[in-house]
Amino acid sequence: MRTVTDLPHTVAEEEHIWVPLSDGTRLGARIWRPVGSEESPVPAVLEFIPYRKGDFTAPRDSIHHPYVAGHGYACARVDLRGSGESEGVLTDEYLEQELLDGEDVLKWLAEQPWCDGRVGMMGISWGGFNALQLAARRPEELRAIATVCSSDDRYADDVHYMGGCLLGDNLSWASTMFAYNSCPPDPDLVGESWRKMWLDRLDGSGLWLDEWLRHPTRDEYWRHGSVCEDYSAVECPVLAVSGWADGYTNTVFRLMDSLDVPRKGLVGPWSHTYPHLGQPGPAIGFLQELVRWWDRWLKGIDNDVMDGPMLNVWMQDSVPPSTSYEERPGRWVGEMTWPSPDVHVQQYLLGLNTLEPAGRDVPVRPLNVMSPLSVGQYAGKWCSYNTPPDLPYDQREEDGGSLVFDSAPLQERCEILGSPAVDLEFEVDKPVAMVAVRLSDVAPDGRATRVTYGLLNLTHRDGHESPRALEPGQRYRVRVELNACAQAFPQGHRIRLAVSTSYWPLAWPPPEPVCMSVYSGQSSVALPVRPNGVPDRLPAIPFGEPEGAPPVLQTQLRPGEERWQVSRDLVDYVSALEVVGDAGVIRLEGLGLEIARRCYERYGWVGDDFGSVSGRAEWTLRFARDGWQVETVTRTVLTCDAEEFHLHAELDAYEDGRRIFSRNWQQSIPRDHV
Repeated sequence: MRTVTDLPHTVAEEEHIWVPLSDGTRLGARIWRPVGSEESPVPAVLEFIPYRKGDFTAPRDSIHHPYVAGHGYACARVDLRGSGESEGVLTDEYLEQELLDGEDVLKWLAEQPWCDGRVGMMGISWGGFNALQLAARRPEELRAIATVCSSDDRYADDVHYMGGCLLGDNLSWASTMFAYNSCPPDPDLVGESWRKMWLDRLDGSGLWLDEWLRHPTRDEYWRHGSVCEDYSAVECPVLAVSGWADGYTNTVFRLMDSLDVPRKGLVGPWSHTYPHLGQPGPAIGFLQELVRWWDRWLKGIDNDVMDGPMLNVWMQDSVPPSTSYEERPGRWVGEMTWPSPDVHVQQYLLGLNTLEPAGRDVPVRPLNVMSPLSVGQYAGKWCSYNTPPDLPYDQREEDGGSLVFDSAPLQERCEILGSPAVDLEFEVDKPVAMVAVRLSDVAPDGRATRVTYGLLNLTHRDGHESPRALEPGQRYRVRVELNACAQAFPQGHRIRLAVSTSYWPLAWPPPEPVCMSVYSGQSSVALPVRPNGVPDRLPAIPFGEPEGAPPVLQTQLRPGEERWQVSRDLVDYVSALEVVGDAGVIRLEGLGLEIARRCYERYGWVGDDFGSVSGRAEWTLRFARDGWQVETVTRTVLTCDAEEFHLHAELDAYEDGRRIFSRNWQQSIPRDHV
């Protein structure tokens, strides 16, 4: 990334100021704005997240907020209630209180003497969620948003559940927030009240995983904050962004299809990160795009940001399977509208372990599969956000426990763009079952690279609101939607569809092993094919090289560690996936603050005992400065039997080596058709 110091405006920074809310609570904010904006007010841009403006996000914030401010905007990075330096206690995601607070912050920004009354919102992940959610509430100050790596559907397309299946990342993410919520504010910024604020958080933030497990269906809990419930509520322009290694690509396509406002969609090869920091590469000059977006919708400059395609995506070329990539080869292609009239459905029937073009005479036979728990150990993360290398590995390891259907070698290059869908006619021998469906690119040497996948809890076959047990031996039909993708299959490669009855630990398995019979000739896959010869329709202005303001100076005092390890003992059949994400010890030189962050996750099982699966996550966070040192340690363990989930959690907090808080939780939660 090119560091830019010569910006159009000189930027002044306020490290910490208080934003008063209507109930008297104060939120901590960091402000960057052009010098002289008191006399010549400018539009404001808000990022509203719980990830600690003073330390954890300070390096990232220092790259993009001063850059945008240097182009004539007042940028505000505000900690949510109960996080970072903000007062109060944070007790869950996207609560009504959070959105009310967001409205207060937008109003406060618009009323500042350095703001001209026009405000935009930007954010990645949590900040992308609440930007969409606040847009749907239509506060008059909010003129446009940029939502990155977020979802419009909190139940069906977030970290918690997928196709009605409980995701392993539900535990992982809950444990992340369990740790973050245990952190104190910075005494140098909030003063003597820091210890009381910390103790209030330790005592009151709660165990979010308990709540999430108690809502396994699409109910009011998840409908709240899901913009898909009423797309017409959004009336401001929307820039929606994600990456193919991210968990939130589907949102971009739905927003392009469903919104009725000026909108642009962008999907690159990246994981869960801003595109100017994008990995896998190539990263792009996203901040330049963002400035052009704000210039059009906050300053009213009639530029060309809305010219060219509505949707720009990175069409990925074929690559060998790997758990990480520096770059993904490919090219940019654009669609003027979505759905695109240039993309058509190509149907394949599931044959006798083959994919046959629609219209062929395919015998109707039951093909049986009972997948072992080992299917899924090379699936990678649902979302690549925490500890790479975490992308799926060679699918041959997974396909041995699956039903596999291969096409003939392709006679010409085939490109797909959009969401494949699989129609299955099946029967099972248990009342609770799931299915995982994977689409892979198979090279002539046999290596299989996963392109996309989908999950469905088969008790949710008629919808996610009211699951119903399956009747063993009865035939059913379901459609399994796979995640959106843009992939080129070269001539000579094969397209593979794999079907399994478990996919652990990406998804929690059903209570007991399931034998599924899939009927050939009655089951099919629909591929969204973008034919060869369709114009690529490049962006109006080609994406530039990544730029940003100079990042804050950091010194690595202790190196970190990243580990992603699969193990299996063939004596007692104990298997595990262990993940280590250790950032080491870093000193933020401008603050004189040392921070340490380590996460350990273990997902274990024994043989094919579905009651043996367990997940464990442990976090240690430490902050130190000038003789002041605090540390928190959190542990979360999730196990199950056929009827219940069993949740155990521990929280310990230390000040100067002395434990000042400790709490244990022990809960059992019914398995409602999961």
